[in-house]
Amino acid sequence: MAPEVKEVSAALVKELRELTGAGMMECKKALVETSGDLAKAVEELRKRGIAKGAKLASRIASEGAVGSYVHLGGKIGVLVEVNCETDFVGRSPEFQELVKVIAMHIAATAPRWIKREDVPVEVTNKEKEILAAAEDLQNKPAPVREKIVEGRLNKFFEEVCLLEQPFVKDPNSTVLDLITQKTTKLGEKIEIRRFIRYQLGEGLERRSADFAAEVAKQIEH
Repeated sequence: MAPEVKEVSAALVKELRELTGAGMMECKKALVETSGDLAKAVEELRKRGIAKGAKLASRIASEGAVGSYVHLGGKIGVLVEVNCETDFVGRSPEFQELVKVIAMHIAATAPRWIKREDVPVEVTNKEKEILAAAEDLQNKPAPVREKIVEGRLNKFFEEVCLLEQPFVKDPNSTVLDLITQKTTKLGEKIEIRRFIRYQLGEGLERRSADFAAEVAKQIEH
């Protein structure tokens, strides 16, 4: 039996994710358990039934629901459109609950984009520039510096991209993991199409209040 590896590259995790449609955490776990063997990791995910969602990726999801959430007192409001394939699933209690939970998550975490591919190139390049200029990197060899910048850039995406954020109700999973699980369970392609989040007084000079933390606290219960 091959020795278990403790770390796998982000590129390998991404490749497995694209092959199977499984969530990032599930992909990383499978790769660790198979010592980084991509083929074995795909097989492992298929055995668990997690890769099933990949078969649905090419289908069209045009049904679903628009969900909303307004934080107590009207401080934060969210509208989100989550799509599925059929009206039957779209009207189901489980799908409706999913939409509600996603709206609450958005209220709590304030993502800026749905996935990293949505982040404008100029924003990504500017973030790279800022990260590369960090004082603690200046005396490190170029290859080491590049690797650290890549890791910190991935952390940036995890903070601003909805699908890569740790899910508020289960920080060990991402929002993408949640979507993948529901896709597998309901047997239909599910995707978050768009969202908008309003926060009272956002952009105005005013007393500081961490409304997002209040929402996060509420959603945990």
